[in-house]
Amino acid sequence: MHFKKIAFVLLLSVFIFGCVENEVETAKALLIPAPVNQEFRDGQFVLSSETTIHFEDEFSVAGNFLSEFLKPGLKKTKGVENRINFVKDSTISNPEGYRIEVNPIHIEISASTAQGAFYAVQSLRQLLPVGLETGKLSPLGKMSAGQKGIAISATIIRDYPQFQYRGMHLDVSRHMFSVEFIKKYIDALAMLKMNTFHWHLTDDQGWRIEIKKYPKLQEISAYRDETLIGHYSDQPHQFDSKRYGGFYTQNEVKDIVAYAKKRFVTVIPEIEMPGHAQAAIAAYPELGCASTSSATSEPIKVATKWGVFEDIYCPNEKTFTFLEDVLDEVLELFPSTYIHIGGDEAPKTRWKNCEHCQDLIKTEGLKDEHELQSYFITKMESYLNSKGRQIIGWDEILEGGLAPNATVMSWRGISGAVEAAKAGHNVVMTPTSHCYFDYYQSENEDEPLAIGGFLPLEKVYGFNPIPEELTKEESKYVLGAQGNVWTEYMPTEDQVEYMAFPRLLAMSEVVWSKPENKNYENFVSRLETFHNRLDALDINYANHLYEIDGNMVSKNDSVFYELKTLTKGKTIRYTLDGSVPDLNSKIYKSQIPITESTTLKAAVFKENKQLGKTFTQSINFHKAVGAKITIDKEPHKAYSGSGAEGLINGISGSDSRYGDKEWLGFWGEDFEITIDLGEEKEINSIETRFYNGNGQWIYAPLEVDIEVEEEIEKIKLQTNDKNIVEFKLKKELKGKTIKLRIPNYGTIPEGKQGGGNKAWTFIDEIIVN
Repeated sequence: MHFKKIAFVLLLSVFIFGCVENEVETAKALLIPAPVNQEFRDGQFVLSSETTIHFEDEFSVAGNFLSEFLKPGLKKTKGVENRINFVKDSTISNPEGYRIEVNPIHIEISASTAQGAFYAVQSLRQLLPVGLETGKLSPLGKMSAGQKGIAISATIIRDYPQFQYRGMHLDVSRHMFSVEFIKKYIDALAMLKMNTFHWHLTDDQGWRIEIKKYPKLQEISAYRDETLIGHYSDQPHQFDSKRYGGFYTQNEVKDIVAYAKKRFVTVIPEIEMPGHAQAAIAAYPELGCASTSSATSEPIKVATKWGVFEDIYCPNEKTFTFLEDVLDEVLELFPSTYIHIGGDEAPKTRWKNCEHCQDLIKTEGLKDEHELQSYFITKMESYLNSKGRQIIGWDEILEGGLAPNATVMSWRGISGAVEAAKAGHNVVMTPTSHCYFDYYQSENEDEPLAIGGFLPLEKVYGFNPIPEELTKEESKYVLGAQGNVWTEYMPTEDQVEYMAFPRLLAMSEVVWSKPENKNYENFVSRLETFHNRLDALDINYANHLYEIDGNMVSKNDSVFYELKTLTKGKTIRYTLDGSVPDLNSKIYKSQIPITESTTLKAAVFKENKQLGKTFTQSINFHKAVGAKITIDKEPHKAYSGSGAEGLINGISGSDSRYGDKEWLGFWGEDFEITIDLGEEKEINSIETRFYNGNGQWIYAPLEVDIEVEEEIEKIKLQTNDKNIVEFKLKKELKGKTIKLRIPNYGTIPEGKQGGGNKAWTFIDEIIVN
């Protein structure tokens, strides 16, 4: 057993300091994720040229990380006191838990494992100046006269995670990123105490891992001829005519896995099966049920646009041999217990028309193609189990029966998680509603192109991974949660960071911190400071902290508009004439009465400077605004918008962000809306619109019934390939009550994304004039 002793000089930085007797700079903790408990005490520990680090070999990873972090100030002095001491404490029962005590004599880090000690260092790192992240600051000798070091307020931190699985995902198939960026991504996960990196390596648009036994995967599957320009819903599709692709060599993969291991991040590879396999089939057509596309009679190629494709692995011996060979090489590279096998979005069209598949269904006594997928997954699970590994897959692996030892990654809401947990299977929560970081995060119109949806920071932060449908015993099967970064619309590393941060920080607190320690307003305050650290780390985060949240409020038969911003010490100024607010504009102090249609603009100011972008809200003061409204079905709780009242508040939802607070979402249900105008009124028109994002399983209804005082109009909707389907009834009517009956589209056709599942219905503002 060896002790290591390292002395260092600490460097001046631009963190939040207060002078202490003009001799030291003081840093105070604003930790993310929030610890279980932190107590501040009197006094401070001064980091100086006399400070030493002491650690045993067992804690060498954490000790060396801290030493490297402070490397610019290292020098060969020794000290007995004024030290950072690592102590093994077997009474800390959680293997990822730790304790930090800062007092005037020393900093003591206690943990029962190397991982716990490492997480303690990540917290200590946040107590230290932000400037140390860059390693480019001047040493102590260049501090101003009288300054002797940096002080940390005396404190005791006791901490451990709420969940054992704390993950982030990255899709490198749609767009590929450098080894250096993957390492930077892993560094950020480790800093935030996330312990799992889910690496999505194969898909229809590219195969990204070297498999030596099958060289065509590198030669053909890793490259596509061109890439879709713009959004998938834009018609007609246009392409860039540029070959795109690449792959990670096995040496690069080994390097990344080893790099992650030193940061206590487990890398889980995803090899998609049986669907999302078009890139592999393009190189080895015998893996599919047909060697050519039935639609075009042309050879199958690596996909050049996004979506779901019908060419999936055929469940024959050639396919199973191929996949076992692939997995053999994958297992040599990834020591993780879990191997992710995908299992999602596998259209059964080819299987239904395949003689071999139909014979196999009969031979194995299977009910249908869904049970054939279960047969496929179970066969691959048995193989991986024989190698000492476990499978994890998207929640479609539940269909047709769940493989015996499988863990389910629940993405289509929480129902898959509930079903799996009640059956005694482990689950990881990653529902689209709260965990898909490819969704828009702001209502600003100049946000970078995204797949759609709307997932603001606050919604991520408010996620509870434990479904309320589970008992306390069943909830033990929920291992944790994960944020997903699908990169169809993220061609650059900067854009990946912009979409992931700061939502990743919110997710870190979801999976680490106790629910009773969570408070969004407090989180925002800590995040505002944490931006300095992200700046120092050169992370291209999205900063929406200075945006304004606006809401219509009905009160005593009147309507008002209220504005708020969560950051402290700021002023909101606004206008009602459509002009851009400036320092001469009215200061917001209370709710604004709304009596006519208007365009409200507002901005956040601090001192004499505008922070963030100008908020703009168009308000259509139509005849139903402020009326009473009821719906006979509750909207889905993940997409409840502003409630029923939000459908007649004078504000329309975004054209591309169906998850914002103006859209209401219903999954697979017919529903009826009743609007009580309070008195009989003349009505000239009734209009609304539906979201029609088929790629997100959202379909506009085919018809709508409108009833005004027993006069019923049945309106057929003209659906198209656009994201929005509008309808307007223009007719002179008179009445007090309006009813809209909206039937669900029904089951999504096979071959489409979500084929065989119930469609979603999303409805926007109902405008009555």
